[in-house]
Amino acid sequence: MIRAEHISKSFGDQSVLNDINLEFEVGKTNLIIGRSGAGKTVLLKILVGLYPPTSGTIWYDDVNFTALDKKSIRDIRMKVGMLFQGTALFDSMTIEENIRFPMDMFTSKTAKEKLDRVNYCLERVSLENVLKKYPSQLSGGMQKRVGIARAIVLEPKYLFCDEPNSGLDPKTSLVIDELIHDITVEKNITTIINTHDMNSVMEIGDNIALIHEGRLAWEGNKEEVLTSKNEILQGFVFASPFLQKVRALHAEE
Repeated sequence: MIRAEHISKSFGDQSVLNDINLEFEVGKTNLIIGRSGAGKTVLLKILVGLYPPTSGTIWYDDVNFTALDKKSIRDIRMKVGMLFQGTALFDSMTIEENIRFPMDMFTSKTAKEKLDRVNYCLERVSLENVLKKYPSQLSGGMQKRVGIARAIVLEPKYLFCDEPNSGLDPKTSLVIDELIHDITVEKNITTIINTHDMNSVMEIGDNIALIHEGRLAWEGNKEEVLTSKNEILQGFVFASPFLQKVRALHAEE
């Protein structure tokens, strides 16, 4: 579980987040949604410790993350997996080397133990025969799956995903969504996903937080999205003509 208590963030005179209170549950896909510039990316970076909050507290289970020293923060980060928007794979490294990289940095495992773990993670994301390939030799969807494999290689308790479907076609996006959700449930991970993809919201939105102009505007789950009377949520969700039709059909039932 990760909890944000009264989180505010300003850059100079510009206020970006205002008094955000959220709890991200274990074994659930917790989605942060909102328009570009709403503050959701800043919130994600505060949650993972890349930005300090101007005020407020982040808790990892019963640990006050915002009060930790550098060594203790490093200990927590060993339990964190990150899936970046652009995958952030190293072009000059093979797929094996990319996935092994966190183990090289943070563990004293033997070469065989590392290779066994790499192979397990690749099997978990349904990739075979890619160990010696380079990222440029893989499709965008395959690179995302490699990114997931690297994110889970240290068996994290917490998984952060920044726009995991960015640049992917709808079919591949669905595969990535299902993979993240299945791993979250299977390994009982606290997963936090920053997204504006409404397909992701409706497919895997166990818990959803809408950030609007730096404030928490709505909380709920995917079942509640279509029935909520929250005007800010409706304006965000039903900006798509397709989803406007879905809402109309839902209202007729």
